[in-house]
Amino acid sequence: MDRMKDVIEVIDSDAHARDHDELIQPYLAEPFRSRRPPYIPRETYDRSLGGTLGHSGVKHEERLAAMDKQEIATAVLYPTAGLGIGRVREPAYAAALCRAYDDYIADYCKVSPRLKAVANLPIYSPDEAAKELNRAVTKLGLCGGMLAAQAHSKNFGNPEFYPLYEEAQRLGAPLAIHAFGGDEAGSEIFDQFICIHTTGHPFPVLRQLTGMIFGGIPELFPKLKLAYLEIGCGWLPYWMERMDEEWEKRGKVEAPLCKKRPSEYLSSEQFYYGCEPEEKTLGYVVGEIGSERFMYASDYPHWDMSWPESGVLIWQREELSLEAKRNILGENARRFYNLS
Repeated sequence: MDRMKDVIEVIDSDAHARDHDELIQPYLAEPFRSRRPPYIPRETYDRSLGGTLGHSGVKHEERLAAMDKQEIATAVLYPTAGLGIGRVREPAYAAALCRAYDDYIADYCKVSPRLKAVANLPIYSPDEAAKELNRAVTKLGLCGGMLAAQAHSKNFGNPEFYPLYEEAQRLGAPLAIHAFGGDEAGSEIFDQFICIHTTGHPFPVLRQLTGMIFGGIPELFPKLKLAYLEIGCGWLPYWMERMDEEWEKRGKVEAPLCKKRPSEYLSSEQFYYGCEPEEKTLGYVVGEIGSERFMYASDYPHWDMSWPESGVLIWQREELSLEAKRNILGENARRFYNLS
């Protein structure tokens, strides 16, 4: 078999930046810069199991070497600590932290054209989120925005987020919903991180997706591109069927802005989903939905990524056509993020 990179220009749709406080501090405006870190409250769980899992990923040379090893041409970066922005309840402080991160990551990506990034957007200030998305895309050269899925009480299907969606649609800028494996509603019953992390990625993202569909977001903003990341894709047929059943019985009364079956929206060109390289059900889901909706993600440098093999696991799958592999490993991300 040909080498993957010789056939496909691989785009990593969801890698992660290391956004340590000392890296963000120079970009943080006063009076917030004078606060004692951590800037975003943190959990006490040992995610790396004593440093035995994951990678540093701070230095450019380390990251680019890792991309070469994984045969990745371009990587789109998401926050790490910044995924917990919902923990910061002071709206002005949260907005300042997002601006500082966005300035930092824009400078970080200037080192190599292979590095792209999305903006972190303030959850508690949707109007500010719209302004920050505009600044990030038009002034900083970032390729979209991210909404953190949890650690807050916001429903992204609520009308207060309409200004953000209007601006994203006007700009043609994509928005991604991303979880971080912690602070999930109901997780207080657990005393082990393995349980919290297992539930803390899929459930908050699926809650936000459900709120957005039944809230009519794709109907009201038909050109808005949305992605739901880092929860795999095997859930999709099940969730589409479940939502359709609920909509058939209660949609006209309780979700009047959802004009079509949820499955029609979720399989449309508005929606994209991250997929895990080792997912056993990937071939089945592609057969059900088509290959145009799914994007490969490495999750580098986080502890739960596949290493050193990553995208090549998709390249080696016999049940996927070459066209499907091209879409999943590169073309879908290129289209979603408006990459040339």
